[in-house]
Amino acid sequence: MTPALLRPLCLLVALSCGTLHAQDRGKPDDTGFVGLPTTGQLDANRVLEARHGAPKDAAGKDLKDDKADRDDRDGKDGKVGPRPARPAAKGITVPTGGITGVVIESTAREAQSNVPVTFGQVFAPGDLPRGAGLSGKLADGTLLPLQLDVKASHPDGSVRHAVISLVLPRLAAGKDLGLALVRTSKKAHGPALKPENPPDTVVSIVVDGERYTASSAALLKEQKVQTWLQGPAVTELQVAAPLKNAKGAEHPHLAARFAIRSYAGTRNARVDVVLENDWAYEPEPRNFSYDVRITAGGETLYEKKDLLHYHHARWRTVAWTGEAPAIHLRHDSAYLIATRALPNYDRSIQVRDSMLAALAAKWEGPKTEPMGVGVAERSMGNTGGRSDIGLLPGWGAAYLLSMDPRAKKVTLGTADLAGSFPMHYRDKRTGLPISLLDYPYMTLLGHPSDTRNPKTGKQEVFPPCRKELCKTPNAPDGSHQPAFAYLPYLVTGDHYYLEELQFWAMYNVFYSNPGYRKDAQGLLASDQVRSQAWNLRTLAEAAYITPDGHPLKRPLEKILDSNLDWYNATYTNNPQANRLGVLVIGYAIVYKDKTAIAPWQDDFFTAAVGHVAELGYKEAEPLLKWKVRFPISRMTGEGVCWLAGANYTYTVRPSPTAPLFERIGDAYAATVGPDIASLPCDGDRIAAALKQKPGDMGGYADATTGFPSNMQPALAYAASVGGEAGRKAWARFMARSVKPDYGEGPQFAIVPR
Repeated sequence: MTPALLRPLCLLVALSCGTLHAQDRGKPDDTGFVGLPTTGQLDANRVLEARHGAPKDAAGKDLKDDKADRDDRDGKDGKVGPRPARPAAKGITVPTGGITGVVIESTAREAQSNVPVTFGQVFAPGDLPRGAGLSGKLADGTLLPLQLDVKASHPDGSVRHAVISLVLPRLAAGKDLGLALVRTSKKAHGPALKPENPPDTVVSIVVDGERYTASSAALLKEQKVQTWLQGPAVTELQVAAPLKNAKGAEHPHLAARFAIRSYAGTRNARVDVVLENDWAYEPEPRNFSYDVRITAGGETLYEKKDLLHYHHARWRTVAWTGEAPAIHLRHDSAYLIATRALPNYDRSIQVRDSMLAALAAKWEGPKTEPMGVGVAERSMGNTGGRSDIGLLPGWGAAYLLSMDPRAKKVTLGTADLAGSFPMHYRDKRTGLPISLLDYPYMTLLGHPSDTRNPKTGKQEVFPPCRKELCKTPNAPDGSHQPAFAYLPYLVTGDHYYLEELQFWAMYNVFYSNPGYRKDAQGLLASDQVRSQAWNLRTLAEAAYITPDGHPLKRPLEKILDSNLDWYNATYTNNPQANRLGVLVIGYAIVYKDKTAIAPWQDDFFTAAVGHVAELGYKEAEPLLKWKVRFPISRMTGEGVCWLAGANYTYTVRPSPTAPLFERIGDAYAATVGPDIASLPCDGDRIAAALKQKPGDMGGYADATTGFPSNMQPALAYAASVGGEAGRKAWARFMARSVKPDYGEGPQFAIVPR
């Protein structure tokens, strides 16, 4: 039987009960929005207190929130508060009584038995204490044991992120199964599954006229096996090695990595194969062209001739031996957002079916194959508004807000293909993405003499990649870098996405000259402001979600701490810092003869700091409070008109050598000119002078990627931490008459909590 390809969205545990109760989803020809599971009653104030402590008044006494402040408000009138979730579609119900829950949809035309399911789940602090277990509660009250593989923990020891697995005995065709995740006193009992004869997966390539191979069965016998999942429902074993020729000689650059996932009660196995060309210090790196064939149990999973594999890149294929489970799993988006692991995207938005259909239509052709980049930009440095920029890219935000299978396919698929960019550097000594703490002087920029490590006396420069042998259309960039892998790892728990996130986080800190980044500190401040924003986002996400005890956990946290300490010392705690709340280091004041900044780039950084603070990194909190001065004052500051708040540039000093303005009103007047600055903010005269419609902030105000949209996340965080001034700025912003339709692209649709 030909194995079916499947993107990772699985979960398992052996069950011996009878038929499970499921719900009708509707007719097969129903189109459009299906609905979001809504489960659990997470107390957002408890999450805040666990992360940041109880709120205090001026005297240091705990404040108790007034009930009116906790009421849900829709925010469209400018009020601040939690956004209401859209009602779930009829027929999709998750039982009550759980921490959260999921909906498992059958996409098959026939009933399925022994259906393997595995997914990733993030938890709020305290929701799942250390040592506790989970059961899956069905609509009729039946409790199913779940396998819980804990990966990351909160400071209080409770579970932050885990991979959850089970095997469903039966899933009827065209039915949905609501599953509440209910806390139990202990983890599921039973011996760990020991796979019997997992399928031998073989990679075979012919490169430069010679055959090289790697066999998972041979490696499982020869190596110390890494176990990613282990329990009564599923075991995932991981092995890796360079490809070898018939004489046993290793290929110097090409290696294979296998993750074989076996489930109880079924002979089907998930086979995850990654081919890499990414050793960090192997001499003479280059592109390779080869014929490739991948088999499992003798059956072909993937085959391609003349595959051009770029240097420092990798590609992945995931398949099943036998029939792949025909399911789609929907997480509870409200809970994912409420944990603060993800920004507070506006859940009142209904992602338009036209956007989802357009995503699906784009997912075809060479860009979806190895060395393609999916829906991302091949050349990241291309300018202009586009869907891959934001705390989440447009496709990821659409998936989060819709849980639609089309958006999921694109989100996970583009994360798979992030491996095609030539920025993957694996340490052959450790087998891990290379760490800046191990090689503090490594870089892709500067002179080789800049990379000399004084402790070892050795240069840490990477071997040169000859231009004619290393051509690639895929060009990574910090200033336009999407958040490829964080959300995919959260919802799947796939090890590939974890490493992809770590690769990008480390690349972002070692790319620069060692002297500029202060060597092992990995400071981001020398780059463009927007690059600082997205690099800080990725670094914090990698530090937050990397599993406990992983060798890269502490290095990532240490580099993040160094950056937050530097920003606070340079800005927050520096009495000489500017009073506008703008970044001035890192190609910041480069506009209008070095007198102006790009406020949208500064807003990106403010939003990134807000996200880092919500992840629980306390040193980001004072930096955020300092940063929100700028978006707040552009909307409601004395002497300004909010209509120019989202300008392409904002003048911050009168000349290239002058100090920055101390008052936002002076900056505004220098930005728009004295004639416009003298006009009252309301009315037709100033709109005409700005060549805008009344209530129009300009800068493509009706576009989902326009400058006002870029500003929205910064103002959302300002409303949350900026007190009354922040709330007024948000109210003013939301009262504008020209707004985008975020249903067509929600990557900037972030609202206050």
